[in-house]
Amino acid sequence: MNIVVVDDDKLVALSLKTILESTGHIAVAAMGSSGEEAIRLYAEHKPDVLLMDIRMQGMSGLEAGEKILSEFPDAKILYLTTFSDDEYIVRALTIGAKGYILKQDFEGIAPALETVCKGQSVFGGEVMDKLPVLMKQQEEFDYAGYGISDKEKDIIGLVAKGYSNKEIASQLFLGEGTVRNYLSTLLEKLQLRDRTQLAVFYYTRIKK
Repeated sequence: MNIVVVDDDKLVALSLKTILESTGHIAVAAMGSSGEEAIRLYAEHKPDVLLMDIRMQGMSGLEAGEKILSEFPDAKILYLTTFSDDEYIVRALTIGAKGYILKQDFEGIAPALETVCKGQSVFGGEVMDKLPVLMKQQEEFDYAGYGISDKEKDIIGLVAKGYSNKEIASQLFLGEGTVRNYLSTLLEKLQLRDRTQLAVFYYTRIKK
């Protein structure tokens, strides 16, 4: 797995490089210290995962991530920060980041990178605990306006609760392939990128 590390604390970046490369299966292709460098390095190296801090001098990691994802929609960005700031978490989710973990969880960084590399999303326990509270729900949502069926409503709710396709299939007595088809249709109807954004959509737009 090739990654790019961007952190304005060069000592932290070097420490991350040493720790991650000691695993034997993670290679740090490049390191940067600003949002501007993150954009340049991503375009240059096309890493499997971009591991990036949020608060940096000049352009923030969130601003850089938004620009990268607008040009490279399949980019996998994992935010690593000391701040569990509510606004940061919500914005990271809404721009399409694949993960948001705290630097304090040092042992969880390599496993998180592996999870994100496989196309899944990962959020630290402290972040996950905050999501239902952070995502303010509206009083009503016009399902019919988006052509969303009752079955699709159920699937959105289960995705938001963190259920896997297999678990959703079991819960709703469907095949896994059918669940995947439902999810693809939902993402297209709502113009969303992935199941993480679908979960954000649920918490920000839909009343339980």
